[in-house]
Amino acid sequence: MHDDRRLVEARLKRVLDERVRPAVYPESVPLEVAVWHAPGEPVPVAEGLAAEPVPIEVGARWGAPWGTSWFRVTGTVPEAWAGKTVEALLDLGFDENMPGFQCEGLVYRPDGTPVKGLNPRNQWVRIGAPVEGGEEVRLHVEAASNPVILDYHPFLPTRLGDKETAGSEPQYTLTRMDLAVFDETVWQLVLDLEVLGELMHELPVDSARRWDIVRAVDRALDAVDLQDVNGSAAQARVRLETVLSEPAVPSAHRISAVGHAHIDSAWLWPLRETVRKVARTTSNMTALLEDEPEFVFAMSQAQQWAWVRDHRPEVWARVKKAVADGRFVPAGGMWVESDTNMPGSEAMARQFVHGKRFFLDEFGIENDEAWLPDTFGFAAGLPQIIKAAGSKWLLTQKISWSQTNKFPHHTFRWEGIDGTRIFTHFPPVDTYNCSMKGSEIAHAARNFKDKGLARHSLAPTGWGDGGGGTTREMIAKAARLRDLEGSATVVWESPAEFFEKAEAEYPEPPVWVGELYLELHRATLTSQARTKQGNRRSEHLLREAELWAATASVRVGFPYPYEELDRIWKTVLLHQFHDILPGSSIAWVHREARKTYERIAGELNAIVDAAQRALAGEGDRELVFNATPHTRAGIPAGGAGTPAAEGRTRITPRPAGGHLLDNGLLRIEIDGDGLVVSVHDIEADRETIAPGTAANLLQLHPDFPNMWDAWDVDEFYRHTVTDLTTADEVVADGETGVRIVRTFGSSRVTQLLSLAPGDRRLLLDTEVDWHETEKFLKLAFPLDVHAERYASETQFGHFHRPTHTNTSWEAAKFEACNHRFVHLEEPGWGVAVANDSTYGHDVTRTVRTDGDGGTTTTVRVSLLRAPRFPDPETDQGVHRFRHALIPGAGIGDAVREGWRINLPERRLTGAGEVTPLVTVDRDAVVITAVKLADDGSGDVVIRLHEAHGGRARATLTTGFEVADVVATDLLERPLTEIVARDGDRVTLRLRPFQLVTLRFRRAQSRS
Repeated sequence: MHDDRRLVEARLKRVLDERVRPAVYPESVPLEVAVWHAPGEPVPVAEGLAAEPVPIEVGARWGAPWGTSWFRVTGTVPEAWAGKTVEALLDLGFDENMPGFQCEGLVYRPDGTPVKGLNPRNQWVRIGAPVEGGEEVRLHVEAASNPVILDYHPFLPTRLGDKETAGSEPQYTLTRMDLAVFDETVWQLVLDLEVLGELMHELPVDSARRWDIVRAVDRALDAVDLQDVNGSAAQARVRLETVLSEPAVPSAHRISAVGHAHIDSAWLWPLRETVRKVARTTSNMTALLEDEPEFVFAMSQAQQWAWVRDHRPEVWARVKKAVADGRFVPAGGMWVESDTNMPGSEAMARQFVHGKRFFLDEFGIENDEAWLPDTFGFAAGLPQIIKAAGSKWLLTQKISWSQTNKFPHHTFRWEGIDGTRIFTHFPPVDTYNCSMKGSEIAHAARNFKDKGLARHSLAPTGWGDGGGGTTREMIAKAARLRDLEGSATVVWESPAEFFEKAEAEYPEPPVWVGELYLELHRATLTSQARTKQGNRRSEHLLREAELWAATASVRVGFPYPYEELDRIWKTVLLHQFHDILPGSSIAWVHREARKTYERIAGELNAIVDAAQRALAGEGDRELVFNATPHTRAGIPAGGAGTPAAEGRTRITPRPAGGHLLDNGLLRIEIDGDGLVVSVHDIEADRETIAPGTAANLLQLHPDFPNMWDAWDVDEFYRHTVTDLTTADEVVADGETGVRIVRTFGSSRVTQLLSLAPGDRRLLLDTEVDWHETEKFLKLAFPLDVHAERYASETQFGHFHRPTHTNTSWEAAKFEACNHRFVHLEEPGWGVAVANDSTYGHDVTRTVRTDGDGGTTTTVRVSLLRAPRFPDPETDQGVHRFRHALIPGAGIGDAVREGWRINLPERRLTGAGEVTPLVTVDRDAVVITAVKLADDGSGDVVIRLHEAHGGRARATLTTGFEVADVVATDLLERPLTEIVARDGDRVTLRLRPFQLVTLRFRRAQSRS
């Protein structure tokens, strides 16, 4: 037989596009439309419904950027349509290629009842099925004219990302407002032909199944009367029945479809708009669940559920009913789908505490899975946090975006720094916006790495990013793919149902150890420095507020601020969302974040001050409060007292120009250009800085990635570098420091380099008045250390990365994340670099070809970037950073100095010393949280971990009378582990990096 498949394929495309799809709505009449444009921010629903609109015609422009317009549409169903299905088609000016990224609407009845959301792939509203004819139609649409930020030519700078700069030019053209007859038979024919046509393209040309489909489609198209599609559609469908009923082969890949709408809590829209996006999407999904009995929809991010509850109670009622029916599934057990690289230990734990507790409190549902499809890589400390929260599974797909190396597994166990293993799945469909296209389903089956050992994968199905969710077309396609020859099989299931099946069939999957590094979006560790500083400082202020408030509550009856701390924690957790903390949102988001962090700092400082004053009492003795988990200057961790004297520092002129700092522990040379040319460890008689190099070297690179400006830094940025070695001013400053001023381009840097008495660290305070564009600023420390790997702090510990690039996996990690420190060492001597607010860094090594032939290992801290998309003013203005160089540091010194630089001393006068609420006798055991139990019982909760990477036996002593102590999970629920207690002492034996939470019931509790 002649090969005519291309002829049939072309025929199918044209007939579908020009005849069959248009026949889904064979008759229509226009609706009357009027509009009211809300001034300023969105108004309550009642106000929008009550407003008096003015007429508007289809074809008119509407919608200033970030505005809200309330459309009223009215009409009458023609009497001649009696017995037919009728829908309103409401096209606000949609581009079907941009679901979630442009205008959207929520439809209401006149009484304020929400009907469903409108978006580019969901423009219909059911009026009746069937209608009687003559019905009066009246609907209201709350339409958001969100501007398109990420357009067809992406990453172009735009001022549309902030309402303060976006202007007032109308963004959209009202396109269609009609009542129309919906022909379900034709609609079903469209889906039949789409599914078969898409499957046909994925099958081998020489397969019999492909030719069966070609012939069936050809026969069906013969049955379509192009002048009467509606009258002939049923017969065309009959000719496809046989080919659609052939079952899948027994070995077919099995896909669990999970209804999904990944909604970024902020990104190319502000937080307030996400509140409405969630309401639109949940309205759509609850309506769809009522119509489709097999459909299951899952939504993560407890914050988004809370928004629906608090802002859209009428939608919340429908959501609660769907949850009770088991169809609308809370997923993930986190407050938001956060970044996992940068949040600190406690913050990462609290993501699960607040997320899981919300779903437990509202629905009695416990989440077993972490659900993070779009997060930009995963820190090595995360597995034990997931387990400590009572969960056991993880889902993500973002690693599929890696540019260099293909991850070798789709289902595996991920092992964290303490040895905890979590069953993990990467959906091989490689998207969290699956739409049930044949190409997606075939890709998932072909791409699945674990064939022969496992057969199940998951497909998050629905429009996401900006929301919208699953459509009725996706559900119709999934029904045809449930058991179809040539295709993977598809069934709707919850995440838990998928994981149970996947784990049961694959009990011994491969193991991946260490971080899940995304070989992309590396610049998110640096973009929007103020947002990152706000996060870091908020985390540490929360530690202080909980520590001092708990101590004061136990000691003097201070009222513990449960509600305030709960609210502030949730605000900080929200801003750790994976497009806020990483710096990849529009200007509006980061402008609001800065204000939020300022407000939080004020509230937390007020709590700390009140608690400390309550502890200090009345008196004139100067007290220093130490919030770090280590003794500092003789003051115990979590206590207050008078610091011990620490000697003195001498500043003398350097003969060759510059200054010399010496405190008897370190001797530091700063040359006439403000560069650190020597840091000598006097006790070890060891030089820190590599020969012929200088530290405190600011380096400027061009920074214009190939795409994803705020997200990416491409490796070629290193090809060009400008060393900023010229100083405008290098002068002694006070008794312990040297001040340096540099100017370059349009920017200015002012630094204070200081060596305090008794310190084994060089402190670098850097202020940058930054006015560069598309530049990357680094701070370099070339060290005379031979190290094949270095330690980088992460949640509840640290892990090691190589300093070499032996393989493509190592070379790809040219920009990485650390928390408070990086540390590298030779046996017996090491160096740490600590910071108070930066995350991005790189570490490289070279061998000196002249001189001693030794190794130079260079640590570079990433300070600032200046991308122009999506915020054209990213990081412009004044920034302040603090770093410390610690020679002779072991890993314990690195841990201690990391805490110290982030928790400065607080001084006030009082009556006398404050003894700690709890102490531990091993530096390796670090207490990360001291707080009162969240349930208001007055119990004291202590969270700690082994921080050095070894085994530790420690004794924890309480400064209050204990009635009982239990080990708990992160949610403060008792575990079965027995805690060895002797009065006020608890003995612990910890594995490397082991995380422990202890709950102490006081002999006399105060709530």
